Amino acid sequence: MPLDAITIKAVTDELSEKIVGGRIDKVQQPERSMLLISLRSQGENMKLLLSAGTGTARVQLTRASYENPQEPPMFCMLMRKHLIGAHIVSVEQPDNERMMVITLDCYDELGVRSRKRLIAELIGRSSNVILVGEDGRIIDCMRRMDFAGDATRRLLPGMIYKLPPVQPKTAFLDCDGENFAQLLNKDDRDIPLEKWLMDTFSGLSPLICRELSFRSQGSYDNISASFQALRETVIEGELVPTMLYEEGKARDFSFMWISQYGSAGENVSYDSFSELLDAFYSKRDKEQQQRRRSHELTRSVKTARDRLQRKLALQREEFKRTENREQVRINAELITANIYRIKKGDRTAVLENYYVEDCPEIRIELDPLKSPQENAALLFKEYNKLKGAYKHLSQIIDEGEKKLDYLNSVLDELDRAASEKDLADIRRELAETGFIRKIKKSPDRKVKEQQPHRYMSDDGYEILAGRSNSQNDQLTCKLARRTDFWLHAQKIHGSHVIIRCDGLEPPESTLLQAASIAAYHSQGREAGKIPVDYTMVRNVKKPSGALPGKVIYTDYSTLMVSADEELAQRLSDNAKK
Repeated sequence: MPLDAITIKAVTDELSEKIVGGRIDKVQQPERSMLLISLRSQGENMKLLLSAGTGTARVQLTRASYENPQEPPMFCMLMRKHLIGAHIVSVEQPDNERMMVITLDCYDELGVRSRKRLIAELIGRSSNVILVGEDGRIIDCMRRMDFAGDATRRLLPGMIYKLPPVQPKTAFLDCDGENFAQLLNKDDRDIPLEKWLMDTFSGLSPLICRELSFRSQGSYDNISASFQALRETVIEGELVPTMLYEEGKARDFSFMWISQYGSAGENVSYDSFSELLDAFYSKRDKEQQQRRRSHELTRSVKTARDRLQRKLALQREEFKRTENREQVRINAELITANIYRIKKGDRTAVLENYYVEDCPEIRIELDPLKSPQENAALLFKEYNKLKGAYKHLSQIIDEGEKKLDYLNSVLDELDRAASEKDLADIRRELAETGFIRKIKKSPDRKVKEQQPHRYMSDDGYEILAGRSNSQNDQLTCKLARRTDFWLHAQKIHGSHVIIRCDGLEPPESTLLQAASIAAYHSQGREAGKIPVDYTMVRNVKKPSGALPGKVIYTDYSTLMVSADEELAQRLSDNAKK
């Protein structure tokens, strides 16, 4: 959900206590719509996140880490120029609107002290982050609004900054009991109560309007008491960072306990609004970030896969026509054996098929313009052609199916890629296998190879999981010892997983944890319990000429396990200690 004005007020109060007086040390822009400011305040290092993304617009302190692009955007470079070294003077919310203003004490290029304002407008699709100079002019903004956009408001460098137009509604916090009664008497009560609240008051989200309606039993007669009770709670600052969970997944968040969903919704409170927003958005941000970064590569792989599927469909159709090749040969031989019974000009020949028990009669179509010998020769020629096509098509269809399986495994890798480095590895692998063009790189630039995912079981055994098909090959065929244990999700795409054993047999608990890791890094991570095969590395072989990641294995056993993200994170943390 987008932040409502009351939640923004709570975040503003929280930030005022923590970051005012702080000094900005670093500015980064992980995404086009996201600014990450590292600062030092009250003896602590903090990270302030400003997002102008549609549906994710917010300002908060964050503990999440974000991967930065290799080259910082121009807006980021400009923010660094103006913000690094600045001190935060105040954090305010103008007129209880959905925006936040951070006033900064800065120095300009000549070393002259000046005041600048970093303004976050958190207004749905129009969300923006704007830097305004002491003279009130826009230095730059994350999203420039030029003359191709909304005619009522321009946001361009050099223009005087003006606040967004005020909504023609009554401000929630300014509406006391008397004003509320007047508004209530004026309106038609035929519309649902929650819609009337949305249409009448600014600062309330749809969730809160539904909650007020629920607490008032949908009655206009009861709404005044619920409305004023909520208003007093907000004015007194008695706000509780609350996440609403449904079936174990975060559904929504608010500044108050939500009761409208009954037993279907679980309310969980957090220590701060920044922690609440981190819990709701950080994982979602990373997933969206990765989808955007992998979009072009995913599209290229899907295009190659779809082209290969169409090609295979045509080849299989042609292959079907070779299935009757033996009958063509038999027909040719029957004509040759009965050549004395056939005359030139005959359109058909009814002959006994001595290749079948009881010799049933068979009707063979002939070319009347050709002699019996020529008809037989024509059929033998067709048979040889079909025989050659059968052999050739069998081979290329088999190769095509292997390529198709490989491309599907790459798409699974792209779904699980966690960073730009993972994407770079997959991109390099696709270039090496010839599915995409190779990217020319500077000869001076060395590419640092990614390390496999590393875990440590509770029994102290190191567990490694490949990030890509190429790394799977490296892990299984070069890095692992013959006496290590190898695991893979059965008959689906996934990472190769290695348990480093040093010649020992790992305990069952470690095998189960490694199997869960294999399930987590597989196509079946959302499928509940899945079979995971395990064997010693010496039983795993890579066929000659096979595509990256393809192996065969023998003498294996199978475990039924489910992917466990919390276990994977815990074992990953164990490996970092």
